[in-house]
Amino acid sequence: MRLADKAVLITGAASGIGWAMAQAMAREGAHVAIADIASDKVKARVAELGGAAFGVTADVGDLGEIDRMVSSVVTHYGQLDVMVNNAGVTRRCAFMEIDEALWDQVHRVNAKGVFFCLQRAAKEMIPRQQGVIINTASIAGRGYPGTSNAAYAASKGAVITMTMLAARALGRYNITVNSICPGVTRTELAQTIMELQSEKEGRSLAEIEAQAVQGIPIGRMNEAYDIAEMAVFLASSAARNITGQSINVDGGLIMM
Repeated sequence: MRLADKAVLITGAASGIGWAMAQAMAREGAHVAIADIASDKVKARVAELGGAAFGVTADVGDLGEIDRMVSSVVTHYGQLDVMVNNAGVTRRCAFMEIDEALWDQVHRVNAKGVFFCLQRAAKEMIPRQQGVIINTASIAGRGYPGTSNAAYAASKGAVITMTMLAARALGRYNITVNSICPGVTRTELAQTIMELQSEKEGRSLAEIEAQAVQGIPIGRMNEAYDIAEMAVFLASSAARNITGQSINVDGGLIMM
């Protein structure tokens, strides 16, 4: 039980990578708070995890909702040991098709949301002189050319930079801050994006999937489980001296 009795808050936890993280951390003994904008999914996931979970509906692009979310988790569990900033949005969009609305939508959640969730969590951790913050970035933030769109890539680049700066600012309080950079990962969102790409380009879904895997040295996509296991490690005492890092989990697609 690597996370026995740790209070963990995960945003975007009702599906995809976030849900895989919630399950993995619960298996390791954590008390998991599942946060998501979809209230019906939150209720369903809490029911699946049973006594190990607490649910909260929140829009992480809204500072008032961030404060309410963190406060409710601290009230429920009495503390906050691990904050996982996983909520994110994107859609497939060509470079010249990106408009202001898409840019603002993506950055509101992926950059602004991550920063203010991180900051709010730190306010709970600093007095206790301990804590772990994990951000979900992406290899898109390192310039991966297969990214869904440039606005998304820019937002994830911001997450990587914020991770380094936060690690420097919070290290004196024994708070570690790291990010995970997933590569091509099999999730509901990724499946939707590939289906839309298939329809738009007139190619089969099998061809789209084959293209996504092409170039991955290990020859396979991530499963959400692969990202979740990295999150468990970073949340555990085994990673107590790792901070300011953005770790690729991508089968070797980007080696930097």
